[in-house]
Amino acid sequence: MLLHRSESLTFFTPDHFSNIDIPFFDTGISAGFPSPAEDFKQQRLSLDRELIKNKEATFFARVSGQSMIGAGLDDNDLLVIDRSINPTHNKIAVCFLDGEFTVKRLKMSDGELWLQPENPSYQPIKITKENNFVIWGIVTNVIKRV
Repeated sequence: MLLHRSESLTFFTPDHFSNIDIPFFDTGISAGFPSPAEDFKQQRLSLDRELIKNKEATFFARVSGQSMIGAGLDDNDLLVIDRSINPTHNKIAVCFLDGEFTVKRLKMSDGELWLQPENPSYQPIKITKENNFVIWGIVTNVIKRV
């Protein structure tokens, strides 16, 4: 369900899988030589249990833009955001800044707060008292298409 769309993020509420478990092979996936098929041990995996720790406080947002490519957040990636996690130095956060949502790394030092992009083409943003600013949630996972 679409919640909000801004220039840099589009927010969705999670549609939980309602206890649907997906087959999971706990063998490790080799990027070298394949392992024999008889080594597979099939288990069940719930993406809800893996990606969502607090259902009531978790949202998804789709990234638009390139400011966080150095952190592995690319255009159209889907972010898993938990609003119950305390924001701390070096966490990647979704923030509401002066009327727009953005995703940046939090840099806290000497009583100052900066929003640090992970792309040298973008400048860090110093947060001041003049800003309309809220840390909306912390990014816990990123889902990519291949």
